Amino acid sequence: MQHANALNRLNRLPISRFHKFTLFAVSFAYFFEFADINSFATTAPKLIKLWGVTVDQVAYVTSLSFVGMFFGSVIASTIADRWGRKNALVLTTVWFGVFSFAAVFSWDIVSLGVFRVLTSAGLSAMTVVAVIYVNELYPAANRGKYQAYAIVIGICGTPVTNLIASVVVPLGEWEWRLVYLWGALGVLLVLFTRRLRESPRWYESRGEHAKADAVLREIEAQVAGEKGPLPEPAPPIEEAPVAKAPLRLLLKKKYLLPTLLLTVLWVTQTIGFFGYSSWAPTLLAKEGFSVEKSVFYVALTTVGAPLGSYLAALVTDRFERKWCLVAFGAVIALCGLFYGLTFDPVLIVVFGFLVNMFERGYTALGYAYSPELFDTRGRSLGTGVSYGLGRLSNAAGPLIVAALYNGSGYRSVFFFIAGTWLAGAVVLAVFGPRTRQARLGRVAVERAGRGLTGVSGPG
Repeated sequence: MQHANALNRLNRLPISRFHKFTLFAVSFAYFFEFADINSFATTAPKLIKLWGVTVDQVAYVTSLSFVGMFFGSVIASTIADRWGRKNALVLTTVWFGVFSFAAVFSWDIVSLGVFRVLTSAGLSAMTVVAVIYVNELYPAANRGKYQAYAIVIGICGTPVTNLIASVVVPLGEWEWRLVYLWGALGVLLVLFTRRLRESPRWYESRGEHAKADAVLREIEAQVAGEKGPLPEPAPPIEEAPVAKAPLRLLLKKKYLLPTLLLTVLWVTQTIGFFGYSSWAPTLLAKEGFSVEKSVFYVALTTVGAPLGSYLAALVTDRFERKWCLVAFGAVIALCGLFYGLTFDPVLIVVFGFLVNMFERGYTALGYAYSPELFDTRGRSLGTGVSYGLGRLSNAAGPLIVAALYNGSGYRSVFFFIAGTWLAGAVVLAVFGPRTRQARLGRVAVERAGRGLTGVSGPG
C-alpha cells in the first residue's frame, strides 16, 4: 500500500458511535485529570492546621508540581510519537492515578510533595496526549467542538471533587486523604482500551500504511453499518514517512513561531488559572474565612466550569478560534480582578463562577487551537513543548503569589493574575494566526472537491 489517505478518509466520516465512544473515554480521562489537579489546593488549608504547613511550603509544593508538569508534557510527546496516541493516553492516565493513590499514604508535607510532583507529571502528559488524539481522530469540521465537549464532561471533575472535598476535608484528621483516593480512580480507563482505536494518522506518519489502512477499514465498517454508505474521500497527498522529530526541529521558522506563540498562550493560562484555583482556598482561609467556608465557596465557583466548556463548544467551529481566545482572556482578566477586590461571599461566588466558566472555555479553545498550528511531524513535539513550558512557568508563579501576598496583601495577587491574562490576550490578538479558513478549505474539498489533488495546510 502506497498511502492510507488517513486524513481525508477520517474527514469525510459522519459523527457516529465510534466518535461518541472515543469522546466518552477521553472525557473519562479528563474527568479524573481535572478531579486530581486541584486536590492539593483543596486539602492545603487542612494541612496548615494539622501539620503546621506554611504558605511558603504550599507555594513550594505547588511550584514543584509544575516542574513535574513540564517534564510530563515533554516526555508525553516522545511517548505519543514512539508508542502511539492510544497507548500513551492509557499509560499517562494510569501513571497519575497510581501516584494519586500513593498520596493517600503521605506522612508529611515532603512525602506528599513528592507524590504530587509525580502525579502532576502524569496529569500534564495525559492532557497533551488527549489533545493530539482527538485532533487526529475527528473530522476537521467537528474536531474543535468535540475537543470542547470532552472538556465539558471532563471539567465536571473539578466541581465534583471540590464538593466532595468540602464535605470530607473538615470531618477529621484523616478524611482529607479521601480526596486523593478519589483522584486515583482515573486508572479505570484501562476498562475502555479494547474499544479504543490507535490513530491511523500516527501509523501513516511512520510509513506504516498497511496498519493505518487496517484501522481505517475497521472504523469505516463500523460507521457505514450505522450511517450507510460513505462518500469517496479526496485523493491523498504523497508524503514521505515522518521520522522521529528531534527537539531542534522546533528551531525551524515553520515550527518556532507557533511554538513561541503557544508558549505565551500556555504560560499566561497556567499562571492565570492556577493563580486562582490553587490559591483561592488557602488565601480565603488566611483572610479569616473558615476552612469549611473557603473550600465550599471555591467549590461553588467551579460549577461554572462545565458551562464555559459548553460555551466554547458552541463558538469554536463557528468563529475564528484566535478571536474567541482573545475575548475569553479579556473577560477572565476583568472578572478575576473583581473577584480579588471583594470580600462579600456572594460576589466572591459570582465572580469566581465567571472566572471558572470563561477560563474553562479558554482552555477548551486552546486545546483545539494548539495542534492546528503544526503539521503531523511537529504536532506532538510542538504541542508538548509549548504546553510543558507553560506549566514550567508556574514553578515561579506560586512563589510570586506567596511573595505578593506576604509583601503587599491579598488584592495584589489578583492584580498580578488579571494582568497575566490581559497580556496573553494582547499577544494572541497581535501575533496569533487564523486557522478557520484552512479548516473550511478542508471541508470544502471533502464536500465538493473529490477531484482535487489534496488539502493544503497542516491538517
